[in-house]
Amino acid sequence: MMYKLKSFAEGLLVPVVILILWEAGSRFGLFSAVLLPSPTAVAIKWWAYLLPLQSQEPNQSYLAWLFSGELLHDAYSSLYRVIVGFIIGAALALPVGLLMGASNRIYQLLNPLMQILRPIPPIAYIPLAILWFGLGNPPSFFLIAIGAFFPVLMNTIAGVRQVDGIYLRAARNLGVNQWTMFSRIILPAATPYILAGVRIGIGTAFIVVIVSEMIAVNDGLGFRILEAREFMWSDKIIAGMITIGMLGLLIDTAVSRLNNHLLRWHRGLEQ
Repeated sequence: MMYKLKSFAEGLLVPVVILILWEAGSRFGLFSAVLLPSPTAVAIKWWAYLLPLQSQEPNQSYLAWLFSGELLHDAYSSLYRVIVGFIIGAALALPVGLLMGASNRIYQLLNPLMQILRPIPPIAYIPLAILWFGLGNPPSFFLIAIGAFFPVLMNTIAGVRQVDGIYLRAARNLGVNQWTMFSRIILPAATPYILAGVRIGIGTAFIVVIVSEMIAVNDGLGFRILEAREFMWSDKIIAGMITIGMLGLLIDTAVSRLNNHLLRWHRGLEQ
């Protein structure tokens, strides 16, 4: 218990120092109150909208945004796009990665194409996404799927190709068929790599969803951040950014816990 409290306190150290420096910079006039309001100013505004009988202006503070229902709707929209786009990308990457990792012939056939496409950032596909799918969710799904595809693909390939050959030879000597070898040896051994790719892919998906929402939809956290920029609502921009970070942390924590549960047997897992 004390170890967890100590770890939690250590984790808060850097954010607290940043907040102190931010506040000091604001008080000494290093930061513009319009462009970067101080943490105290943001907290006071949050508290003002927290009080009952206050007139709520949805575009003026984080809590008013929350109480208006707009924040929850935007957060849900962004999270929905991330989940759907990531599922599409991962569902395509996993079988392709497993095949490329297990078969040298398939790897040699597909690897040149993948190495050409992999360095292209997902945002470069924005014109094509709008041209092919129009506006709304489909182009966002397409862009997010591309962003999630390659991290999962490359880690899956690496995981399969890193399986210790002694396990494969032992299985062959025992007369294990191909399906059993894949399901009981190759896939479990590759799982740590696959889950690492999933975490990277989710992070990329959050980056792409914000960009896609700025050009293709009329809701979501990315859209609200762009809208707030046009009206110089810096507190709302920061609130949207913090919300994105919180959603990302929530999903990453869930994946990390799943990782710890599934890989309890893995000797490299920290206790």
